[in-house]
Amino acid sequence: MPGDVHNWFEQGGGAYARYRPNYPDALARLLAQVSPDTRMALDVGCGNGQFSCQLGNHFDAVVGLDTSADQLAHAVSHERVQYRAASAENLDVADHSISLVTAAQAAHWFDLPRFYEEVRRVCVAGAKLSLISYGVAQLEAGLNERFLAFYKDEVGPYWPPERKLVDGGYAELAFPFRELLVPRQNLQREWDAHAFLGYVSTWSATQRARVAGKEEMLAAFSRDLLASWGDPNRPRTIIWPINIRLGEV
Repeated sequence: MPGDVHNWFEQGGGAYARYRPNYPDALARLLAQVSPDTRMALDVGCGNGQFSCQLGNHFDAVVGLDTSADQLAHAVSHERVQYRAASAENLDVADHSISLVTAAQAAHWFDLPRFYEEVRRVCVAGAKLSLISYGVAQLEAGLNERFLAFYKDEVGPYWPPERKLVDGGYAELAFPFRELLVPRQNLQREWDAHAFLGYVSTWSATQRARVAGKEEMLAAFSRDLLASWGDPNRPRTIIWPINIRLGEV
């Protein structure tokens, strides 16, 4: 196993699709329930379409937009979801056609004033906008302390500045809409060590650290985590707090 540790941090574009956790279906269902209708949803910064497909289970049609050709190339197929290459500042949909706009783990990259202007253009009366993020993973006792040291102190300097907005649950983002309260939700998974290290490999901070020549730092974390995990095939509980800014357009 120690000979494999570097491989976790040499993942291709498909790693994002394999290792990123899905949101609970209850979240997509809730957003459909509060929307004025379920004719069409727009998922901006959709990545590989994980959340777009969950919306597709509750809306007649979903458009997923992303600027990354690599992400769209690995997008999950769904009969009600159509993917397009477009930015948050130039939404590729018709005026007054959208009942729900979502941005899951993406809004911190947007030019928000231009995005909000586009949201107002494409939305029907009473449509909802939801900016969704999930915070830092919480591992079981015996694993979490080492993980947090890695997250904050070791790869911490390699996170882009926008990451602070995610860690703060988007509370600092300007949000010029009438805000609606939603029940708190968590994202929970039972993952083995391989899946968790695969997830860590998808972080932008991990990739930047690797480019900066910090392979040994990454390998040391892998070794430490595997040593504490026990049987690497044993599933362990991982929890991420979900943060939602929900507003009426």
